[in-house]
Amino acid sequence: MKLDVERTEKDTYVPPRAMTIAGSDSGGGAGIQADLKTFSALQVYSSSVITAITAQNTTEVSGIHPVPSEFVEEQLVDVLEDIGTDSVKTGMLFNSDIVKTVVKVLKKYNITKVVVDPVMIASSGAKLLTDDTIEVVRSELLPIAYVLTPNIPEAEVLTGLTIKSIDDMKNAAKKLYDMGVKYPLIKGGHIAFNSQNVVAKNSKEATCITDVLYDGKDFYEESLEYIHTHNTHGTGCTLSSAIAAGLAKNESVLTAYRNARKYLQNAIKYSFNIGKGHGPLNHFHNSLLFPDNTTFVQTLKNYAKKEYSDYVNHEFVNRIADGTLPVDSFRYFLCQDYIYLTHYARVHAICGFKLNNLQEIAAEADIINIIRTETSLHIKYCESWGISLEELEKTKEASANMAYTRFCIEKGISGDILDLKVALFACLIGYGEIGLRIVNDPATKKENNPFYKWAENYAAELYQNSVTTGIAEIEKLAKEYIKPGDTKRINELCEIFRQACRLEANFFSMGLHKLE
Repeated sequence: MKLDVERTEKDTYVPPRAMTIAGSDSGGGAGIQADLKTFSALQVYSSSVITAITAQNTTEVSGIHPVPSEFVEEQLVDVLEDIGTDSVKTGMLFNSDIVKTVVKVLKKYNITKVVVDPVMIASSGAKLLTDDTIEVVRSELLPIAYVLTPNIPEAEVLTGLTIKSIDDMKNAAKKLYDMGVKYPLIKGGHIAFNSQNVVAKNSKEATCITDVLYDGKDFYEESLEYIHTHNTHGTGCTLSSAIAAGLAKNESVLTAYRNARKYLQNAIKYSFNIGKGHGPLNHFHNSLLFPDNTTFVQTLKNYAKKEYSDYVNHEFVNRIADGTLPVDSFRYFLCQDYIYLTHYARVHAICGFKLNNLQEIAAEADIINIIRTETSLHIKYCESWGISLEELEKTKEASANMAYTRFCIEKGISGDILDLKVALFACLIGYGEIGLRIVNDPATKKENNPFYKWAENYAAELYQNSVTTGIAEIEKLAKEYIKPGDTKRINELCEIFRQACRLEANFFSMGLHKLE
């Protein structure tokens, strides 16, 4: 029975859509179950076409019941005719008839963003592809693959090459590209390296693995932490479906891969000890539930409610707003702020050291350059207050300034990147709130107020955009670095934020009273 539903204009939004064409895993850790969990976790609407029903758990696949290719086609057509999709991920296709059917339908509907996970063997060792199907995969499926995600044994079967090194992985990727794959991605989980970057003799000495992505011109080698765990059931399914989710959102292949890898690493890191064999991943590790279902930022502010209020409503701030702040206090504050900017740059250098992704490291370098520009502007602003560069450079660092900046540096040295970003976050978000409040408050003295320009700078679009970016970044880091339900870790981070708010308030007191 078909239904035609009238839709209003507000109903026309279509979310990113991704489809999985794969087998069902009765244990829930791999196959379409893993794919659908991944799509949901990454906020993509998901559809599924089942190619086979398996009886399996974490230790074995005891039975496989393939779906007739005619019914696979019926599922595909029904979904594509009505719902459509922005990307497709293929997993276990099992036999040549199903492979040919899938290729035929995807070509008919001009589906180009196809992520092929050439599933051949399960984590338990069971064969998931008939022997006569491999040649059909090579000749028909690979040429329509936008991204191909074989592990090393699968890449060896598809290419006929032996893979023992990174160079071998590159050769395999190039051969797969020549076979029609637009973006071959060779997963390096079967070749681990030790701390000396030499192939590890065993898993105990393994510290990292390397994936190789090829675009027909350049190779991208991505080194990743080797996570010591038996809970790897569904890793291949999860990575390929996460890439498909990224492509559905119009991400580039490289961005989709990197985001997918980061998601997978954390899904493994926070996996579950379920079953007697290779346990499942935690696909919803990024759906952290903070107290009262708030965001991480709101959790920080709620935890440090008094300290945050004391900071953003400090007498120094209020006297900026009404224009009654002593000029000498403001000048002293500006001199100390000059010293603070230097340490602020140092802290962001530590941020770069804490990161492993070159793009993220480069972003911290960009921030340092922005701080350098901001320092030049600060020097000019100080000149307008009669403060020379010589006077700035001769200023003795006040105790409150030293306490705050060294606190941030210490968090960068002793903690991880999230500890450091939380220590810095009070400054970013608080000054943004202060600027907006002063500018938008009708009680603010705007005319003949020499301090008003200072507040305007923090209410300006440029600074507010940086606040928005900073909030998004810290929410993202929280999802990556906090284990779901780890209240101890959340409280530790909240304490860092609380202390940073206290130190910010002390910085204002230092300026107000010209404390040394």
